[in-house]
Amino acid sequence: MFYWFYRHLDINLFQYISIRAGIAFFVAFFFTIYLMPKFIKWAQNRKANQPIYDLAPDSHKQKVGTPTMGGVVFVFTILIATILTAKLNNPYIIGAMLIIALFSAIGIKDDLSKISSSKNDEGLSARMKILYQVLASFVVVGMLFYANHTTSLFIPFHKYALFDMGFYAIIFWVLVMVAASNAVNLTDGLDGLAVVPSIISFFTLSLIVYITGHAIISGYLLLPNIKLVGELAIVGSAFIGALIAFLWFNSHPAQVFMGDSGSLAIGGFMGYMAIVAKSEILLVIIGFLFVIETVSVILQVGSFKFRQKRVFLMAPIHHHFEEKGWHENKVIIRFWIIAFMSNLVALMSLKIR
Repeated sequence: MFYWFYRHLDINLFQYISIRAGIAFFVAFFFTIYLMPKFIKWAQNRKANQPIYDLAPDSHKQKVGTPTMGGVVFVFTILIATILTAKLNNPYIIGAMLIIALFSAIGIKDDLSKISSSKNDEGLSARMKILYQVLASFVVVGMLFYANHTTSLFIPFHKYALFDMGFYAIIFWVLVMVAASNAVNLTDGLDGLAVVPSIISFFTLSLIVYITGHAIISGYLLLPNIKLVGELAIVGSAFIGALIAFLWFNSHPAQVFMGDSGSLAIGGFMGYMAIVAKSEILLVIIGFLFVIETVSVILQVGSFKFRQKRVFLMAPIHHHFEEKGWHENKVIIRFWIIAFMSNLVALMSLKIR
């Protein structure tokens, strides 16, 4: 809508991505701040709370009754902010809205099964959840491939593409989105733990897509220049605004959990931004905390399956430190520091290449 003001009412200010990104931030922020208390009240009346995992640390027992599915609110506000501020004829914006909506829908289905009268703690089976994620990813990846999005593979600290993945890019891109989505989902186990690293990651990715879409800056930094992708910085800014507002209610002690409806959408879009900005491998550094959480689960499950021994006291690794006696807030803040430091390294890689 704001870009329409520029095109048809000659309001020059709204042609700039930076201005519209700022508007998207505040639209998503204030809408989330306004709607979240209403959602919390509704969820409490409906008893829409996720059962606490039986094996979780004892400190988590006090969280019984906390509403879940808060992700529905901030996903809604992000989509509204995007519709109001972004160019809706941009194929990358269409892909972004699609991946956010599809992954959130998968999360909603999973969350609803957990808060149903049967109280199925597990929700969707892991197999079904991944199947849905793969199908959703294929839809968006197919759009990118059909639109001739570059299939070259770039790595951090290196100036030039390693090689062209060709048709295999489809498989790789699906893997990136599904892996990112599940990594954020695994990290979302403590109050606010996944929110701040997501905010930091979206800031980094928004900066990268803006640079990638800018012919002069991308040329100066020797990054690939891809037309139209800079518009995605607007969606990234909307995510940041909505998540900061959500943190107001999700900080310890949480008044609401985001649920899979939020975490899957966050991770899916994070993977999508990395793909579009040709930063698929760099995403390992940007989302280093999410990688650590995921690897801890893989090591724990693999070790127990083949050696009948555990590597950690509990997985994901944030529960391991809780079992060692760290207070929840200490775990959260120290993990936030790790996320901040890893993103500094990722930003340094833009110049050191």
